[in-house]
Amino acid sequence: MQFGIITGNVVCTTKDEKIEGRKLLLVQPVNDEFKPEGTGLVGIDSVGAGEGELVLYVTGSSSRMTDITDNRPVDCTIMAIVDYVSKNDKIIFEKFKEGRE
Repeated sequence: MQFGIITGNVVCTTKDEKIEGRKLLLVQPVNDEFKPEGTGLVGIDSVGAGEGELVLYVTGSSSRMTDITDNRPVDCTIMAIVDYVSKNDKIIFEKFKEGRE
């Protein structure tokens, strides 16, 4: 799993029937200091994430291991919305203190 920030939505009026009704989001990968790193991705939302939220996402075959994505043509799935992260007994990210709701 990797950290990412949701930066937007992707709307497609025509898409494969296996992903019909699924929410697609733009995910910007971030490093362990929560700074943007790498190229953005389009991911299927399995948890109800929204713009500005810090999330955990998976790619590759792991992205097809949820009830929502099983046997579907996906390569990136948003798996969790991060509430807080601690490192060395110190909170380094907290959802509501960072202004993300």
